[in-house]
Amino acid sequence: MKWRGHEGKVLDSVGGFDVIDCHACAFKHIIPIPTSEEMEHLYRHDYYSTTKPLYIDRMREDAAWWELTYSDRYDALESLLPPGRRRLLDVGSGPGLFLKHGKDRGWDTLGVEPSQQAAEHSRGLGLEIIEGFFSVDMKRDIGLFDVVHMSLVLEHIADPAILLRMVHELLKPGGLVCVVVPNDYNPFQQAVRESVGGGTPWWVAPPHHVNYFDFESMHALLVRSDFDVVLQEATFPIDLFLLMGDNYVGNDELGRICHAKRKMMEFTLEAAGMAHVRRKLYRSLASVGLGREVCVYGRKSQGV
Repeated sequence: MKWRGHEGKVLDSVGGFDVIDCHACAFKHIIPIPTSEEMEHLYRHDYYSTTKPLYIDRMREDAAWWELTYSDRYDALESLLPPGRRRLLDVGSGPGLFLKHGKDRGWDTLGVEPSQQAAEHSRGLGLEIIEGFFSVDMKRDIGLFDVVHMSLVLEHIADPAILLRMVHELLKPGGLVCVVVPNDYNPFQQAVRESVGGGTPWWVAPPHHVNYFDFESMHALLVRSDFDVVLQEATFPIDLFLLMGDNYVGNDELGRICHAKRKMMEFTLEAAGMAHVRRKLYRSLASVGLGREVCVYGRKSQGV
């Protein structure tokens, strides 16, 4: 199918949108692509109140687990940067827990967040937040950074390549971008889908999720955006529970039970002094394209 320069095989059709494996973009995305005005209204006013009304409460409930997750991520960033390189911008900073963790360990942090509810929550944590969508005008006023972090952002953006080019310009030489996106159309999802004879893919969620990445396509997009990929990690492959018969799709209670088991595994390894095993596991999963999320770190060239 072809739509305004975007052409590729139609993989799925959900809610009036087609997911295509786009030749031009080299990643999967929906068509038609929502306009910037549609996306602004969706995220500024509706996302946390209508689409994800429990999100902030769930983050508070899982605060200890998020601290563990964010500790691993900041450890990785600090291992890739020299001391003194600790200025971080979080694009799509949500309720602010990632920024708060960084601020508490001595980082100079700034967040950009379009949702009114999430921005207010973040300011309540004492964080500096710019409320709005990241833009060219904003980029001119905020200076340069050692790290730009974007977790669960690029799947929502009409043109991720443009955003990554702006991020590249914001980074000091040798600076890092850390991108986290869902690992969609991954082998575990496909196996579950095949085993039940097809049906609607539960991970396709237009218009909120515009793009659908995997490790290969995310790596390639960063390289095309002039980053050197220095580290790839996965998050826990929650789809494993589906393979084992725990069908949490559409079942919030069961989903929380599965999530609690995932947290217990990670907490247990931490308590046993085996955090390195957890990290090695997730880096190994990334090497074979598995895990629920793709986490990729890219470095801007020292000479740029």
